[in-house]
Amino acid sequence: MRITSTSCICPVLVCLCFVQRCYGSAHHGSIKVTRNQTKHIEGETEVHHRPKRGWVWNQFFVLEEHMGPDPQYVGKLHSNSDKGDGSVKYILTGEGAGTIFIIDDTTGDIHSTKSLDREQKTHYVLHAQAIDRRTNKPLEPESEFIIKVQDINDNAPKFTDGPYIVTVPEMSEMGTSVLQVTATDADDPTYGNSARVVYSILQGQPYFSVDPKTGVIRTALHNMDREAREHYSVVIQAKDMAGQVGGLSGSTTVNITLTDVNDNPPRFPQKHYQLYVPESAQVGSAVGKIKANDADTGSNADMKYTIINGDGSGVFSISTDKETREGILSLKKPLNYEKKKSYTLNIEGANTHLDFRFSHLGPFKDVTMLKVIVGDVDEPPLFTMPSYVMEVYENAKIGTPVGTVTAHDPDAANSLVRYFIDHNTEEDRYFTIDPSTGTIKTAKIFDREETPWYNITVAASEIDNPGLVSHVPVVVRILDVNDNPPELAGDYDVVVCENTKPGQVIQTITATDKDNSANGARFHFSIDEGLSLNPNFTLRNNEDNTASILTRRRRYSRTTQDIYYLPILISDGGVPPLSSSSTLTIRVCACERDGRVRTCHAEAFLSSAGLSTGALIAILLCVVILLAIVVLFITLRRSKKEPLIISEEDVRENVVTYDDEGGGEEDTEAFDITALRNPSAAEELKYRRDVRPEVKPLSRHHPSSSLDSIDVQEFIKQRLAEADLDPSVPPYDSLQTYAYEGHRSEAGSISSLDSATTHSDQDYNYLGDWGPEFKKLAELYGEIEPERTT
Repeated sequence: MRITSTSCICPVLVCLCFVQRCYGSAHHGSIKVTRNQTKHIEGETEVHHRPKRGWVWNQFFVLEEHMGPDPQYVGKLHSNSDKGDGSVKYILTGEGAGTIFIIDDTTGDIHSTKSLDREQKTHYVLHAQAIDRRTNKPLEPESEFIIKVQDINDNAPKFTDGPYIVTVPEMSEMGTSVLQVTATDADDPTYGNSARVVYSILQGQPYFSVDPKTGVIRTALHNMDREAREHYSVVIQAKDMAGQVGGLSGSTTVNITLTDVNDNPPRFPQKHYQLYVPESAQVGSAVGKIKANDADTGSNADMKYTIINGDGSGVFSISTDKETREGILSLKKPLNYEKKKSYTLNIEGANTHLDFRFSHLGPFKDVTMLKVIVGDVDEPPLFTMPSYVMEVYENAKIGTPVGTVTAHDPDAANSLVRYFIDHNTEEDRYFTIDPSTGTIKTAKIFDREETPWYNITVAASEIDNPGLVSHVPVVVRILDVNDNPPELAGDYDVVVCENTKPGQVIQTITATDKDNSANGARFHFSIDEGLSLNPNFTLRNNEDNTASILTRRRRYSRTTQDIYYLPILISDGGVPPLSSSSTLTIRVCACERDGRVRTCHAEAFLSSAGLSTGALIAILLCVVILLAIVVLFITLRRSKKEPLIISEEDVRENVVTYDDEGGGEEDTEAFDITALRNPSAAEELKYRRDVRPEVKPLSRHHPSSSLDSIDVQEFIKQRLAEADLDPSVPPYDSLQTYAYEGHRSEAGSISSLDSATTHSDQDYNYLGDWGPEFKKLAELYGEIEPERTT
């Protein structure tokens, strides 16, 4: 089977079509496939030699964008087994088979039913097969072939990144590269000139040019000036088909901006300026502005202003505002119209960022002259001094002059001035001022020790214009007068030891004076001369504002006198001198050998008996404790009732607890509790000695038979009830103990209470028969018996 194509797509393919039709597939660059052997269609295992046949393997071509009314013929399939009788059926499968591409199953002709776009899909892979129409058995193995979509120039070049925004410095040299633009064409670049693009400039000449092959945009003029024109809009065209007629084209816009360079020097609009400044302008305030123009922008227009000369260079200063690029003129010194009415300044403005490539266009600075006119202003009075310091003595009489302030009108009118004190603070009320002369006088009596300084404010205004007021601070110092006598510096605690020696210093004293050093710094100490000579102590003036107290005898005794009083007279060095007297208290104390004070006051008198302070405190504490115990004992004795005498036979008293020791055998009768075991053994009933009986005791003539019949347990319960119900029984002076062994014990009582009256020997062997409970008791008595026998 062979595949042939009958379509001649364009004049370029004329030769290809001719070769295809005349010589067949063997000479069309196709592959000839020969089958050597194959399997039987029905699954037979027999191997046959394949008859010689040849597939003609063509690349079919179909034009894209076919707009004809009939389907476009693509090619033809033909098998060597086809005899032209219609027995061979051709089948087409693969990409687009049956939808885009259809085949005549009898003739093998292939047609394209749809318009194809190479930019969407460049080729289609299909499979062809020839089968026997009668048996539906393949006559040839299935083979693969390709249908390529033939490109036509149906896509215009496109600028994917446009529009463009780019900058280039002004004054650049001709041919300076600005930007490279690139256009893309979706057509096949390997076929024809459909994708071959050339660039041209449609708008922007003669300022810029573009390279037709690379798309590089360059400057086309020398010295392009930003100040003349800053923005340019350049339109670039890209055309395919190598720019030939009939080619498609696309365009883009490139916005080019010239960036600034410092190629323009600053220039003042005028060569002479005039500025009016009133003389009342405050020092440091801005009084005017001046500006030089610069056609450049940004840092290229930055400049600095300076005053280069003129008679006002010391009165005014100039600075640069970085935002507005203006020169700010400020006042350095106060103006005075009466002294100088005008000033002349030469001001220079110069660029701070220079570009030496354009230095030939300079100089990049300019100078102008500024004349400052000083305006006359009615000014407030001017004091002759910025501040005043005055002095006055304390205790001065009211109305004493302190000082005088002076002010005058600085204007030519020389108006009269009126003075007054601003009474804004309490200190201002201590003084008055003469409104005409400015003399300040006292209004109160001052005490330097209370307030040594006063601050007041004096104001002055013109009589013709009271609204113009000036102020001046006045400081008044209060001078000292010796009006305070000296005093001891503190409360001295002076101690003299009993074993001191004559001439020994026991205290150094000093004094204070509220007056300042000129009136009270030199102190003189002495003992009051009005008294007789002190035999105990003397005073020595040290000539350094201190004095020492010395002893005059050898020993001092606290028992004789424990406190001494020493009157001292102190005088200062003021004019006139003042003095005061004070009395020192001197205590006599017992001291150690090294001079340390051991004790003072009368409490130390017991030390001669050998008692220290700690021992005395311990003795007093013991006395207090003993007194407290006696008081508590008496209180308890008073609250305790006298005990009542009861019968000695009362079984409740058989067990009595005493706090004292017993008297031997004679006291055993009071503790006889044999009646607990056998009530019949009790003697006649006895009264209790601690309470008074309120019920009659049992008759001592009670028959013995009735005692034998009394159950001991019931007897104990009755006695317990009587003790519990008796309201007169104190709970703390009697202990009544009752016990009962029971009446069912086979062993009977083993109490030793009756042993005092029984002295006969007894056999204790029967204890071993009572069981394990009495085992230990049997062992004990068993050991005693052999000893007796021995």
